[in-house]
Formats: sequence, structure tokens, C-alpha cells
Amino acid sequence: MLLDSIRTQLDLLSKSEKKVAHAVLKDPNLAISGNITALAKSADVSEPTVVRFCRALGYDGWQEFKLKLAQGLALAVPSVDESPAQDDLAVDLVSKICSRSLNALLDLRNNLDVDAIQRALDVLVASNKIEFYGQGTSGIVAADAQHKFFRSGVPTVAYSDPDIHSIAASLLKKGDTVVAISQRGISPALLRSVQLARNMEADVIALSPSGTPLAELATVLVPIDLSFNIDPYTPISARLAHLVVIDILAVGLAIKRGPGFRHKMQNAQKALQKYDVQFDSFIR
Repeated sequence: MLLDSIRTQLDLLSKSEKKVAHAVLKDPNLAISGNITALAKSADVSEPTVVRFCRALGYDGWQEFKLKLAQGLALAVPSVDESPAQDDLAVDLVSKICSRSLNALLDLRNNLDVDAIQRALDVLVASNKIEFYGQGTSGIVAADAQHKFFRSGVPTVAYSDPDIHSIAASLLKKGDTVVAISQRGISPALLRSVQLARNMEADVIALSPSGTPLAELATVLVPIDLSFNIDPYTPISARLAHLVVIDILAVGLAIKRGPGFRHKMQNAQKALQKYDVQFDSFIR
């Protein structure tokens, strides 16, 4: 939700903007029920600083930020504490982890920029080649994306090694597309590769938080403003959101390629099923 996004981007905010962030995190209801003056007073900053804080997070201004915050809090699944504890029983873990995942998906559904999704699909459908870049957990998401997109009929590949995707980026050309995946949007190695891709006139679709260096470099930004939680016992909800967005783009690209392509995909699936049947017979 939006509060998670604020926590994620704290390091990217100015000193005065951080004061606003801490005030919102401490009492989000004040930001919803009060006006900009009340929040500015609570944070001990000026009203223009509050506006700059909202824009730093990717919103047009105070009113849009306030609306998104209210929607996020209203739609959140109630939970006393989603952080797993040392003495949690299985029933506690099921409740906490499922609640966290549900919150992430609800927040994604209600805040995902559909215009950005459409722009991303327009770029993908015109691409000669699609490359997915990600590191760490995002590298796993990139591999999943390659597995789903290779069926589109467009040459696709995924790279999680920073040296390799830098080399790959330097070999791109106009008409190629990079999908850069990052939960924080600040990885120097990924930013280097994305800049190389832009230098080669390739398009870059970024799946990352808004207001980050990666977001600034993208041809198309699909903002995913969820938390990056370093607690080893807490699932990274951003990973789940990225996987869902990849599904949306993969299905959207398949649909855009028309009914003829759908028929080809069905034939490929039938061929695989036929192979599985033959293999099953062999091992019997």
C-alpha cells in the first residue's frame, strides 16, 4: 500500500520531505481527515514542502496523494500485526502471510496505472526483441517473465547477471525493448544497463517504484509502489505484485497479436500434451 511505498522511498527524499513522510507514517489518518495545513504543521514544514513530497512520490499534488492514501487504508485487509513472531503457530503464519499478500494484490488492483499498462503493451507489440533485466529476487521475476513471453513469438531472453545484461544492452538497437524489473529502482548496475539500452535507442519499460532513478530513465514506467521489506521472516509483497504485472503484460501481448496467434499457441499446447502422453506411455 501507499505507506509501504513511502517507507521504500525514504532514502530518496530531501530532509524536509522526510519530515512529511514521517508525519504521514506516524498518523496516516491525520493526512486523510485533516487538510494540507494540518499536515504541514504536524511535520513542521511549509505547505509547498508537502506538495513537493507528494510529487516526489509520483502524484500530481496533495489532493491526489490524499485520495490514494484514503483508498489504500480503506481497502486494506484488517490485521493487528502482519510481522511473523518467534512464537507464532501455523494458524498465525497462515493469517499473517495471506493477509499481507492480499493487501499487496488489493493495493495493486486499485492503484495500478492502466494507461501505463496500455503504453507498455503498445511498445511490446511493436518490439523486434524483448529482454528482461533484474537482479536478486527481481532476477527470478525476470526469468519467470521470459518463460511466459517466449510463447508470444517475439524473441525473448532474461538476464540477472549485471555484467551480462550490460553487454546485452550495448548490443540492442532501435525497435528492441528492455523490461527492467526492480523493487527499489536504485541498483547502480541495473541503471547502467538501462542507460546503455537508452543510448542504443531501445525502449525501456520499468517495473519499479515511482520517483526512483530507474523510473526517470524509463520510456514507459509501470509504477509498482509496494514495500521492500528486509525482515527475513516476511515475504516480499513487491515480488508478488511484479509477477502479477508480468502476467497482465504477457496476456495483453498475446491478445494484441490477434486470433491467429492464439491458434498457434493452442497448437503448441496440444503438441506438448501429445508429447507428455507419449512419454507417460514410455515410462510405464
